[in-house]
Parts: sequence; structure tokens; C-alpha cells
Amino acid sequence: MKLTEHELTNPWEGVLITPDAGSDAGVLVLAGSSGRIERERARILAEQGITALAIRWFGGPGQPPGICEIPLETFIGAVDLLHSGGARRIGILGASKGAEAALLAAVHDPRVDVVIALSPTSRVWCNVGPGHDGERQPYRSSWTWREQPLPFLPMDDSWTATQPSSGPVAIRGWYELSEKTFTHLVPPAEIPVEKARADLLLVAGGDDAMWPSLPFAQQLEQRRRSAGARVRLIAHHDAGHRPRLPGESPASASPHFQYGGTPEADALLGAAAWPHILDALGNGG
Repeated sequence: MKLTEHELTNPWEGVLITPDAGSDAGVLVLAGSSGRIERERARILAEQGITALAIRWFGGPGQPPGICEIPLETFIGAVDLLHSGGARRIGILGASKGAEAALLAAVHDPRVDVVIALSPTSRVWCNVGPGHDGERQPYRSSWTWREQPLPFLPMDDSWTATQPSSGPVAIRGWYELSEKTFTHLVPPAEIPVEKARADLLLVAGGDDAMWPSLPFAQQLEQRRRSAGARVRLIAHHDAGHRPRLPGESPASASPHFQYGGTPEADALLGAAAWPHILDALGNGG
């Protein structure tokens, strides 16, 4: 399939990839805390006949250097672009912190028809990295809406890694401890996915070493089912934080973090999710 790629510089850096034959479906593709523009993932989706927009949503010109008080309007603006380009069915596919953003954007924008949340969270968390002021602490919300920070869970800095400090660290326990420490802050920080008009597709691995994405996904699923809203959960108990979709390059190792899973299990999870992703974006089936 022939594709056209448009480099974007304003209001954010990114790439818009359109099938030359046109498309009724458009998807916004969001990375997690890597901050990268998910070009490969967007291209793979565009090869399936879907207009794909991948943007840098922090760390770019005019943006906070970290995931700190990111305006949800950033993602609403991307939905505007897809909508103005003729997309009649709009999805947001996000991974990790990008999944957190995708879920919140759908809560606030009824034009979003489907959210595909890879390794999601069910709560709003504090900043990852510095804000515009260059400071990492005190902890602040990752997100704002109409210039107001969303309620969030902070991190409990009494946590220490069980692994030797010289190698990559699994920080899932840090999130689990923080939830227990700040139990009283959990209810206002819950992402109210029951309010989103969008269909919800959740993809999570049981061996996620970054945060407990499968329990988070199960909480999101339960909240949707209790509200009678559409939801599907695709899980693989041996997969980690980074499911890989068919045709994607293997995820590279990190010197800082353990992600859990194995390349084989992560690929199996992505392969299991792939037909549901295409179905959800294509026709809402």
C-alpha cells in the first residue's frame, strides 16, 4: 500500500502518515515515557489503511521536559487534526503513560471512538521527570485539563529497589507501595473510564515489571462492565511492559529499567491483540 508521510513541526513535532487511497479511520499513536515519536508503529497501522498520527507530547519545543502537568488539550488538538482530515472513526493508541493519556483524552472528548491502551494504568499518577520549572519535586500531576491539574497519586520515596543498584531496576513494587501508602488519594485519582463514549481495548502482560498493568487493566475492565460500557481485555501472563505488534522491531534493552516479559511473550501478546486493534479501528466490531 502506498503511503504519504507528512512531517509536522507545529503545534507539536510529529508525523502524519496517510494511505494514498484515503481512509475513514484515523488513529493517534502515543509513546510512553520514552518521549519518542512512534513512527514505526504509526507506519504499521497506516499500512493497514488507517491514517496514523504520531506526535511528541513532551520534551519537544514549548513542552515540559518531563511528563509533568501535560495539558490534555495536546491530545484533543491531535484529534482535531484527524477529524479535519476526514477521519470518521477516531482512535487513540497509547502505551504506558501514553495509555494513561489516551484514556483521559477519551473521558474528555466524546469524538474519540476507541482507545487501545497497551500496559495501562487505572489511576492518574504524578509527574515522571521535570516540569517547565526544571524541578522533579514536589510531585505534581502528570496532566492538566483547562489549566487545572488532575487529582493524582504521588510516589512513596521510602521505597528501595531489591536489585543491586548497578543494574536495571524493576520499579513495579514502587507503584504498588505508593498505592498502599496513599490509599486515601486513590478514589479521586481513578480514571473515570465509565464516562468515556469510546470503546475500550486493553492489552496487558502479567509479568510487567514497570507497574502492575494487568491488575490495572482488570480494574478498568470491571469499571466499564459495571457501567454497561464496551470493553475487551487481551492479556498474556508471561508478557511484560512492552507488547510488540506484528512487524515491529524488537524492543531494545534499557540500562535503567527492567520491563519484564520475554521477547517471545511480548510478541505473542501483540499478535493476539493485533486483529482486535484493526477491528476496533476499522469498524468497531
